[in-house]
Amino acid sequence: MPQIPVLVPLLNANEPEARLVQIHIKDGQIVQKGDLLFTIETTKAASDVEAPESGFARLAAAEGATLAVGEALAYITETADEPLEISNQLSISGGDKPPVIAEQSPANLRITKAARALAESLGLDLSSLPTDRLITESFIRQITQSQNPSITQSYNLASTKSPNAQILLYGAGGHAKAVLEMIQAIGAFRVAGIVDDNPALTGSSVLGVSVLGTRQALPGLLEQGVLLAANGVGGIINIEIRVKLFELLAGYGFAFPILRHPRATVEPSAQLEDGVQVFANAYVGSSAVLREKCMVNTGAIVSHDCEIGRYTHIAPGCLLAGHVHVGERALIGMGVTTIIGLKIGDGARVGNGAVLLADVPARQIVPAGKVWTG
Repeated sequence: MPQIPVLVPLLNANEPEARLVQIHIKDGQIVQKGDLLFTIETTKAASDVEAPESGFARLAAAEGATLAVGEALAYITETADEPLEISNQLSISGGDKPPVIAEQSPANLRITKAARALAESLGLDLSSLPTDRLITESFIRQITQSQNPSITQSYNLASTKSPNAQILLYGAGGHAKAVLEMIQAIGAFRVAGIVDDNPALTGSSVLGVSVLGTRQALPGLLEQGVLLAANGVGGIINIEIRVKLFELLAGYGFAFPILRHPRATVEPSAQLEDGVQVFANAYVGSSAVLREKCMVNTGAIVSHDCEIGRYTHIAPGCLLAGHVHVGERALIGMGVTTIIGLKIGDGARVGNGAVLLADVPARQIVPAGKVWTG
């Protein structure tokens, strides 16, 4: 069997490299096709990398390394000790990829459309930006926050009152309706339309807002100046669907403002990152941290000093006691309750009504209604 490289995939068209944040296997370990090998991330997206074939996984990169798209993370070999035939091939396999939307202005500046829109809205002088890197929306937020924290907070919390700030809603199902009405209640954006992967919905409407088409409509919306997006897919069955939609939209260059319902309570000391959604009657306590693109659904309580990881969904009516840490891409079901200070690992799924009395390991499934003692 020829050696099969496991390559760094393209997560975001504006970022040609990714960081290897976690290795889930040992060098020389036998793996099956589809097994989880690595977790990688860019500034806007994260993804798990699976084995393309069965065989022995031979590591070609170290945890924490920053690699170019197409570089080898590992090789799948026929034996555990055969010499690696490492090449410098940087091929990228896979389907359609979003276009790079960086623009050149002024002179040698490379900046995404989303970053440009944010910089201009904050009155930032583009000529003051460095030209030795691609300027992303996250970079703009970092430098403006260091200069004046209230600027970034104001933008992220959608405190602008201009109805001309347009936002796209992705998804036309039940959760999308809740997101749509939350956007309308916030009153800071004009919903430009809805995109959904079901072509049969094109031309229909959801609560009076038109479904413009499938993802093929995204480039046209960008050209029209729609630079903001909201994810209307809850991912209650498979959270990876929600994650991949965030990655798709980020790859095109859309930005994700924080959406906080006016009837939600968020204490002033809480920290909310890009793309967070906090629905009506939810409570986010003092010094809580909501990492990017996570969701606190209707009536959920995230008590003081909790931390919720990226993409994680805290479902309606969930009650998290203080100092609870939830990892990335987890799903905590409706009505779940916890004791103080426990940890719930990455990718865990906790069923509706479960009571957690002990830490939950990564990717653990806790059945609905179960009293979990570890």
